Amino acid sequence: MLEMFSAGFMQRAWIAGLIVAVICPLIGSFLVLRRQSMIGDGLGHIAFAGVAGGALLGAQPVVSAALATVAGALVIEKVRSRLNTFSEMVLAIFFYSGIGLAVIFSSMNRMGGFNLSSILFGSLMTISTSDLWVVAVLGLFACAFTVVFYRPLQYITFDETSARVAGMPAGKLNVWLAVLTALTVALSMRIVGLLLVSAMMVIPVACALQSARSFAGTIIGGIIYGIITVSAGLTVSYYADLAPGGTIVLTGTALFILSCLKSSMVKEEAALQADCCHHHGGENEKG
Repeated sequence: MLEMFSAGFMQRAWIAGLIVAVICPLIGSFLVLRRQSMIGDGLGHIAFAGVAGGALLGAQPVVSAALATVAGALVIEKVRSRLNTFSEMVLAIFFYSGIGLAVIFSSMNRMGGFNLSSILFGSLMTISTSDLWVVAVLGLFACAFTVVFYRPLQYITFDETSARVAGMPAGKLNVWLAVLTALTVALSMRIVGLLLVSAMMVIPVACALQSARSFAGTIIGGIIYGIITVSAGLTVSYYADLAPGGTIVLTGTALFILSCLKSSMVKEEAALQADCCHHHGGENEKG
């Protein structure tokens, strides 16, 4: 088991993976409960365009992806706040445009310059020490931001209109949340890949929702499920020689199925107990 940690790239992959396992569900909790689960997927498309454009210009993939996703997220948030009725349609147009740009930039790039497979599906080998530092800084910032603005963020997640009426800076908080989402997508691509990064924002939160009884419980549960998913996924991918991104996501899916089964069993047990209590209560009244 410990031989997995003897290689430097696996040490970096584990540290980066665990940071991503915390950040993705942390940000994803707000997105899922705001019914914006697919925004990570769409920003992944825009990040792909950023990576392809960056390779064309000779820029670092993580930097170009981060710039593209932040710009895309800010525009999407502006459109969402102004055209709320047609937000899904406009978002879809942005996402497909991102893929279109990525295809064009890739076809223009005759020199290569980036590993398409590692960007789309993740690659443990490509995680550098500088990538690790950037992911660590983002992780600290995301955690600090959530702790400081927890109450306002919770408010705008469940009732944005009331939050605005109450005088909360909903617009600024939405922008910051969009920026954090964009950076999370760009920096998580090394671990799970751009096509799968949205899954890490949604699946652990979906698992937590099966048993959580509060918003804080959903966030904490999502982070725990995220850590289990990444840890198990990285271990299986290393020893079975499988793609890490796909293995992590399928591990998360398996956990979701198990959490659904557990939740249904708990509900059935509670219903049976309630039925028993009701039955015994009826008998006592008769007696």
